[in-house]
Amino acid sequence: MDTEYNIIIAGAGGIAQAVGLILAQRSEVTPKIFIGNRTLSKAQRTAEWIQEGTTKSCKVEAFHLSETALTEEMKYIFNGGDIILDCLPGSQAPRIAKYALEYNCHYANLTEHVQETNQIIEIAKNAETGFILQSGIAPGYIDILGHHLFRQFCKIHNVRKVDLLELKVGALTDHAVAPHYYGFTWSPVGVATEYLEDAIVLRDYRKTFIPALSERSTILIDGFVYEQDLTSGGAADLPDALAGKVKKLDYKTLRYPGHYTWIDSQLSKIEGSSESHISDLQQKMELEIPHIDNDQIILYAAVQGKDKNGVLRRKEHVARILPQRIGKHVLKAIQVTTASPLIQAAQLLLETNAKGIILQSHLDPKHFLEGNYISPVFGYIS
Repeated sequence: MDTEYNIIIAGAGGIAQAVGLILAQRSEVTPKIFIGNRTLSKAQRTAEWIQEGTTKSCKVEAFHLSETALTEEMKYIFNGGDIILDCLPGSQAPRIAKYALEYNCHYANLTEHVQETNQIIEIAKNAETGFILQSGIAPGYIDILGHHLFRQFCKIHNVRKVDLLELKVGALTDHAVAPHYYGFTWSPVGVATEYLEDAIVLRDYRKTFIPALSERSTILIDGFVYEQDLTSGGAADLPDALAGKVKKLDYKTLRYPGHYTWIDSQLSKIEGSSESHISDLQQKMELEIPHIDNDQIILYAAVQGKDKNGVLRRKEHVARILPQRIGKHVLKAIQVTTASPLIQAAQLLLETNAKGIILQSHLDPKHFLEGNYISPVFGYIS
């Protein structure tokens, strides 16, 4: 970013830390950053961590982001803000989006929650500022990459439809042990949510809903075996944008073999209303699955179809992303791959003064993928 902006970060967890640090370290003109959290002390620790971690002079101010009231401090900060970057749990997204609308701020978020995303679409459909939704890694980067591959394939092979568009991401530890073959590298409630809410897909060119964890299979990527299965939210708005153009489209989460079988065993023990299943599964996972710092992101996207001569073609893109040093800190792979697309979205909003709702399919994929916050993390896309 080449202008000084007042950027408000809602939340003070690991992704918020990464967003603040990358903004401080990699912006051409360092913005003024406000970190808001329901626990002021946590916001203060995050602000200090960012300032300690950057090699540039940076103003980072912590404030109390109340869950129940709009305080005078919040009003003052929102009044002066240019954009709100929402790093809170997805359930909070409509509330934060309303603040952005009321105080004429741009807004971008990360959530994979479909219901909350639809609420924000209704809230901000006539906004005078821009709202980019679901702009993390999945949903987010993987969908922009998939859209780019689809458009590139159609242009190269002179076609308008394809058979398959496959999107896959795994946030994984370096090692995994029995019985769960997993380690938490990001939000446990996010994992539980994507395992239980329906996946939106394309089947026979039409948008449809399929239960999560219902289409399991094995895939070989760079010589390593992974399990893949449907999970919710990761396809963003591509099923709407590419209906009639792609015969089969879905997003699947990558895991080490054995993990999904363990999840099945936990789900078989859960009783009661479906509304409580997410929290019940989260609790069961947290009893046995540790949080682990060493992580990696495995990313895979592929498009397949026939060219104008009827020859079956396939184009793939694969990436393995490891933790990266930003300034004086090392960020986990999940942090840097989630934060960077959010910041790229923020730059787009601030520098173009876009208005209204902007979904992943609305973005120019090649321009976004070549962005100055994206390419150092994900590499350059041909």
